Amino acid sequence: MNSELDMTRIPQHIAIIMDGNGRWAAEQGKPRSYGHQAGVDTVRRITSECVRLGVKYLTLYTFSTENWNRPADEVSALMGLVLSSLEDEIFMKNNVRFRVIGDTRRLPNEVQQKLRETEDHTEKNDAMTMVVALSYSSRWEITEAVRNIVSEVHDMQENPAKILENLRTGGLRAEDIDEDFISRHLQTNFMPDPDLLIRTGGEVRISNYLLWQIAYSELYFCDTYWPDFAEADLQKAIKDYQNRQRRFGKTEQQAEEEQQKKQ
Repeated sequence: MNSELDMTRIPQHIAIIMDGNGRWAAEQGKPRSYGHQAGVDTVRRITSECVRLGVKYLTLYTFSTENWNRPADEVSALMGLVLSSLEDEIFMKNNVRFRVIGDTRRLPNEVQQKLRETEDHTEKNDAMTMVVALSYSSRWEITEAVRNIVSEVHDMQENPAKILENLRTGGLRAEDIDEDFISRHLQTNFMPDPDLLIRTGGEVRISNYLLWQIAYSELYFCDTYWPDFAEADLQKAIKDYQNRQRRFGKTEQQAEEEQQKKQ
């Protein structure tokens, strides 16, 4: 299928909800942890394929804040998988930078340390950035952004060290808060919004994932469980994306004219 793709229109940023590990394992009479391990193998393959195709950002929904409510043994197994997968040389072999978003303060100390080490170790890699959403939810992220903005207002008013800045700028004003301002306070402020969101496993919902960022993303749902999601499935999703017209609220004619100008 690679020959059918328009290599000039590969999505710059693909976000994936990796669903179906547990059901995949259950259908084989295996424990859920077996499915999660198989899911890590899929991450390796899809990461390599994204690099080959020229994707610049790949964001993977790995563990949500709601997932903390799962059985303790499954959470423990998932944390162990995070540690073992971060040992993988896929980052260096594919020249991939690693980043993490989420409430990492809730993670075990050894996981937090390994995340920091992997970010530091791969910071100069520039073929693609893999972003792992770990202990993440979009409502948590937006709530944190609001708290940080309120803290800035408080600092401008109360912190003596901010007096000169406050006099110079007049403080943070309501009119200063626009979409770009909010985006800069989100955990994803270092990358563009996703062009394409893929969800595997047959469910058709967003599950509290990148709600602000996917306002104009193309959504693609498939029944394939994540452990079975292959390179050909990724290419199929990208082909579907390329067959769509992204209008961003404009008319079809306007979108066509803009596309012609780019060409």
